Amino acid sequence: MTYEATRNRVETYFDRTATRTWERLTSDAPVSGIRATVRAGRDRMREVILNGLPQDMTGLRVLDAGCGTGALAFEMAKRGAVVVGVDISPQLIDIAKKRTPEHLNRHISFRAGDMLDDRHGTFDHIVAMDSLIYYCGPDIAAILEGLRPRLLGNMIFTVAPRTPLLMLMWRAGKLFPRSDRSPTMVPHSPDRLSKALSEGNLRDIERVSSGFYISNALEYRP
Repeated sequence: MTYEATRNRVETYFDRTATRTWERLTSDAPVSGIRATVRAGRDRMREVILNGLPQDMTGLRVLDAGCGTGALAFEMAKRGAVVVGVDISPQLIDIAKKRTPEHLNRHISFRAGDMLDDRHGTFDHIVAMDSLIYYCGPDIAAILEGLRPRLLGNMIFTVAPRTPLLMLMWRAGKLFPRSDRSPTMVPHSPDRLSKALSEGNLRDIERVSSGFYISNALEYRP
């Protein structure tokens, strides 16, 4: 699938199917055992991403690409960053706006739309937590290289790791009729992604595994 087709499928999934699930998962509301492991994994991954950014982000402009309901954006804003949070799902953006603490309003701008739109401007740092997990290797390489002219520092993003279990799930998912599929994570090897880049450097940071949550954090530098 092309980048546009995958992006549109993700938008449809989150706006029509998964909005309530994600609203609850990203809140403090009690969740089931399986979802609790996902919540714990996502909490840990946010820590990993934040550890790769300056502690003092005063005045730094940051793009939260695929910001969802805003949890990571809030943490960066607390460090003083000026955050542009972009998500393809208008419903998730609405939740993020409602959850924004009043004292952080001047630090965050939430926008519904394409995270790659160059009208968002230039950034000191870019983060993309679990928003690139549905894209193939050539698309991810094109995304990184497309952002490179607008990136002054580093970009930290996550992908689904290329493990035997996730490869099995990926192949099984392709057997379902296209109309019945939710967006499917595409497993990646950091080495393969690095070789797909024509410019810039890719570094493997950490893999987080928590029950049903498995994700690999990577750092890209132009």
